[in-house]
Amino acid sequence: MKINKHELFKTLGWLGGAVLLAGFIRYQMEATLRWPSKTMLIGGGALLAASLAMNFRAVRAFFSRRGTKLGANTLVLVSSVAAILAILNLLGYRYHKRFDLTTEKLYTLSDQTRQIVSSLQKDVRILEFAKEANAQLAGLIPEYRSLSRRVAYERIDPEEHPDLAKQHAIARLGEVVLTTGNRTERLEEFTEQAITNTILKVSRDAVKTVCFVEGHGEKSLNSMEGDGYALVARGLRGENYQVKTINLVTEKTVPGDCTVVVVAGPTAGLFPQEVSLLTSFLDAGGKVLFLLDPFTTPNLDSLLAAWNIQLGNDILIEQNLFSQLTGTGPVVPLIGDYGSHRITERMRAQTLFRQARSVRAASTPKPEVDTVELLKTSEQSWAETELPKGGGRVALDPAKDTKGPVSIGVVASKKVQEKQARLVVIGDSDFATNADIRQVANADLFFNTINWLAEDEDLISVRPKSPTNRRVTLTQAQQTLLFWFALVLLPGAVILTGGYIWWKHR
Repeated sequence: MKINKHELFKTLGWLGGAVLLAGFIRYQMEATLRWPSKTMLIGGGALLAASLAMNFRAVRAFFSRRGTKLGANTLVLVSSVAAILAILNLLGYRYHKRFDLTTEKLYTLSDQTRQIVSSLQKDVRILEFAKEANAQLAGLIPEYRSLSRRVAYERIDPEEHPDLAKQHAIARLGEVVLTTGNRTERLEEFTEQAITNTILKVSRDAVKTVCFVEGHGEKSLNSMEGDGYALVARGLRGENYQVKTINLVTEKTVPGDCTVVVVAGPTAGLFPQEVSLLTSFLDAGGKVLFLLDPFTTPNLDSLLAAWNIQLGNDILIEQNLFSQLTGTGPVVPLIGDYGSHRITERMRAQTLFRQARSVRAASTPKPEVDTVELLKTSEQSWAETELPKGGGRVALDPAKDTKGPVSIGVVASKKVQEKQARLVVIGDSDFATNADIRQVANADLFFNTINWLAEDEDLISVRPKSPTNRRVTLTQAQQTLLFWFALVLLPGAVILTGGYIWWKHR
């Protein structure tokens, strides 16, 4: 029997290719080049090379065909595209850039997070006790680690490391704790705000106290109603402040643990002894925030005069185009003109006030007091001193009213020995209520003010935003109309049009 050498070497070539491929797959699975894989790679390569050498003429003739040349061109083109895509993928992996196209920049770490994490002075470990990583947490951790090398993440299987699970009192799979030295905080939610607040709690040693004065009808820290301050209290605790209420009538002095004192929307005037306590607190280098609503009498004229601040007995009327288009009404100013100050330097969005009174720097300044008018209304506004009875139309009276822009917030500070006393007065308390704290930049204004008063200026920032509710609610009539239009009229029109065209061209 005569053996055809060309067919033999052709068969050996196919066999060599198969052995070579099998050796490569074995090497990839074992992740190390052991002798069986090495033998298969060398043997298969030798058989393939021998087959090509012994059938060189047939190979050359094959590649000389027109169809082969076209196939080779196609192969080169496909290989080039694949190589370009591979290079782009590699560059994207090494120099990755994300684009956040959401209105609120929901997938971009906020200015607050960047500021807190990039300024960390201690190493923070994020420990996730789970068999599989939480998808939401896994998406955020790389962003945090890119801001600071002091942030480390580790996923721990509690069954493999029961000692660590016991050490951190892990009760169930999926719990996450943050540790710094011997301090530990548990992460309750996997959101940016929760992670950043927990990092803040675990990395800061000093805890400052914000004291809210009560006894004059002020906003309640415990109320979840629209006019309550429960969200303010929650937000302050999230930023590592202690929050408590004080009654100055029963105190001989402002409690020593109060870093900042807040008087939020009193409906009745403070007693002279309370004003005296607050004056002494400021004169000793204390920090106070007054939020004073229109047409109330807080009895603070003498205290504010000493700080170069004048409180108007009026209400702001806003007549700009935005107020007219949005239907917010003339007594709802939307402020976007901020004074040059640390509190508002990062703020780009506007702040909304339900009602506000004027708060201005006095015309005869005191050299020892630095004042800045923080919030100003538009040129189309004015400070109305007397609203018409019966809900009539308001109009500017140049003899009584003050033409805009009008200031509704003033920041003041002065040196007291080695300390700096600080005072902020804003002519409205409703902007920080549960109903409005999430409006535009209201939260940033309130919390930045507390940060500045507490001398935590590294916390002054723009905070993470919540997604806007974009759900569409339809009435029953609108649902019926949509059904007939989308499922009956529109498809019917398409079918009839198609039938008519077919009939014309048949």
